Amino acid sequence: MQRLKEKAVSFLRKYGMDSASVDLEANCRTFINEMKSGLGGSGSLLMIPTYIGMDGDIPLNEPVISIDAGGTNFRVAVIYFDENRKLVIEDFNNYPMPGSRGEISKEEFFETMADYIRPVLNRSSKISFCFSYPAEIMPDKDGRIIKFSKEIKVRDVRGELLGRNILDVFRKRGLSGDKSIIVLNDTVATLLAGRAASPGRIFDGYIGFILGTGTNICYAEKCGNIAKMPGLAAKEGSVLINMESGGYDKVPRGRIDEEFDRTTLNPGDFIFEKTISGAYQGGLTLAVIKKAAAEGLFSAGFAEEIGKVGELAAKEIDDFLYYPKGSNVLARCCSKGSSEDSVLLYYIIDDLFERIAKFVTFSLTAVMEKTGNGRNPLVPVCITADGSTFYKSKLFRSKLDHYVKVYTNDVKGIYCEFMKVDNGTLVGTAIAGLLN
Repeated sequence: MQRLKEKAVSFLRKYGMDSASVDLEANCRTFINEMKSGLGGSGSLLMIPTYIGMDGDIPLNEPVISIDAGGTNFRVAVIYFDENRKLVIEDFNNYPMPGSRGEISKEEFFETMADYIRPVLNRSSKISFCFSYPAEIMPDKDGRIIKFSKEIKVRDVRGELLGRNILDVFRKRGLSGDKSIIVLNDTVATLLAGRAASPGRIFDGYIGFILGTGTNICYAEKCGNIAKMPGLAAKEGSVLINMESGGYDKVPRGRIDEEFDRTTLNPGDFIFEKTISGAYQGGLTLAVIKKAAAEGLFSAGFAEEIGKVGELAAKEIDDFLYYPKGSNVLARCCSKGSSEDSVLLYYIIDDLFERIAKFVTFSLTAVMEKTGNGRNPLVPVCITADGSTFYKSKLFRSKLDHYVKVYTNDVKGIYCEFMKVDNGTLVGTAIAGLLN
């Protein structure tokens, strides 16, 4: 077994894809520097200030239309907190995200979203819209689309205002467009959900972290550090920052990372996202496996079968890890080869996830070091995490916990606690709508 493990790692090292080559401290430093650049108006981290507040008491029995536009799904619900402060979710519906099933026009994009919202339009005068893509948040809390990720394709939508366009559709249809609408990112919603879910706890700061179809980080930054916005920099206090961390381009990439990037819909964009998130995890892993097969690491039978595989989803990786003798695509490829193929495949996948865990560790640690929070182990930073990769991946979470212990805690002296909030994005989005 050790021989096969060394074989897998040696192959990955050859292409700069191995986890051992990732220097946590060096990458943490680089990430912090890129954060500072983004706050100054340059660099690959957009560091978008939001106008969403997190203070105040949540009003009771006041419904808000809560929308979550994610990488795959478009969720709509009416949410309020009853007199006992219990969360109530009504009229919940799940739809496919417009643009996720093929390219669509700008008009079709906004009209489809309006169609989804229409059944609950009269339930509230407030619409809170969680948009899981880069958007510039305006002073009136509308959001101007910057670009799409996660393989969503919509023509001519860059620069368009989300709220205004949706309300315009309603007006054209003779429906009430007299609604207040705010736009926020899913990481902002996740952070707010974590804060609301822990009223009895004391934390030294809050972070929202997404690792699912895509990835992103949100945190509170001192206004005085946001040099690119002099008006904001002159103010006291802090504001929530949507980092758009999926666009970070200083992550150490290997040759197969670069080759895979060129096959995506947006080459050169969302570099960090393509190394760790669920939307790209399957494609990147398949590219690595095919390269290994082409170089003779696997048996001829396996190589022939894997060559026939056109696509691989992140879930199919986990299917193999849980059921290596099952009917999943990777298990079927292994069944056509030798007894060593499945073990070698495991070691390759295992080290790729080790690398993902190290990437996540240095990015989250960098945020906490930048803010100076989490130095007291009894008062940690609350990291509210959401996303299928974070919670459902067989290998990821145990590896992340390991590196948080040996690096974040033991080396950096920084402490954090991961929190899960059910329906966190919808809940946080509702809270934003009620407080703003």
